[in-house]
Amino acid sequence: MNDGALHKYLPIILCVLSLPLSMFMWIGNVAYSKIANDNEESVIPPTRWLFSILAPILLMMYGLKRKGVNKSGAALGLFCAIILSISSHAFLVCLATFFFTSSRATKFRCHLKRKLEIDFRGGEGQRNWAQVICNAGMATQLALLYLLDCGYGERPVDFTQLYRSSWLSVGIMGSFACCNGDTWASELGTVVGRWDPFLITTRKRVPRGTNGAVSPFGLLVSFLGGVVVGLSYYLTIRYTVDAKIYSHSPNQWPIIVFGGIAGLLGSIVDSLLGATLQYSGVDTSGRIVERPGKNVRHISGVRILDNHSVNLISSIITALLMPSIAMHFWDLF
Repeated sequence: MNDGALHKYLPIILCVLSLPLSMFMWIGNVAYSKIANDNEESVIPPTRWLFSILAPILLMMYGLKRKGVNKSGAALGLFCAIILSISSHAFLVCLATFFFTSSRATKFRCHLKRKLEIDFRGGEGQRNWAQVICNAGMATQLALLYLLDCGYGERPVDFTQLYRSSWLSVGIMGSFACCNGDTWASELGTVVGRWDPFLITTRKRVPRGTNGAVSPFGLLVSFLGGVVVGLSYYLTIRYTVDAKIYSHSPNQWPIIVFGGIAGLLGSIVDSLLGATLQYSGVDTSGRIVERPGKNVRHISGVRILDNHSVNLISSIITALLMPSIAMHFWDLF
């Protein structure tokens, strides 16, 4: 089979393989539970295995077709999506919301971004395996902890009765809200508005595309990017959690607000790191570069971290902070 035929029939092959693969995983799960003397409730149903394999495959194929990821990013993203979905479908929905909305934001007015940033490659499958780790790595680790510590399934946020699952859930949601808010701020704030942004550390006006630069519009859309992730999480919990359990749980809608806070917080943390530990300069053509060189004028920061590292650290910090913030302020709503 040549490469063209393989590319044509690969989606069909993967979808067909999802059924036997899900049955294999279910049988392995049953066997492990027998050996470990676990109760039957710990066994993940075959239908959940099927959905948690088929849905990520479809998401991966869409990403490849739309050039939102390259092959390495799709392969690692598939693994992350399966872990997230097995743990809680709400986590997978957060991932999908981030992927769809951030991809659209990246492609928004990409012809203008090419004039501002020398390394911009929007619309060309720019998300590789490294960027998948930076955006979904922290959430996937927390999802594994959720699965091992709390078991599978969707649960409401209740820090009194379900502390551990609530802590991990808010952390996962916060991680994706951080990534989405920062992406919206970077991709939309760069090409919208009449005024140049200012450096978050000095409040000095700097060229658009400078690492660590913020604007009122950028901060607003970072909050809205987080709100979208929080809303998707809320709607999933609202319609997947058992009605009796949901009715005896605290109000769940505050997760939307905390999603917005996570988006804003993540964007601010990202900007602080970008302004101090990430190099920004401008070349003779007026485009932003991230490494010093001949005829490059320094704007801010030192060359310690790159954009991937900044995104990863921001998602980790936000994921660790948001559960404590939500726990202390949930009752105010």
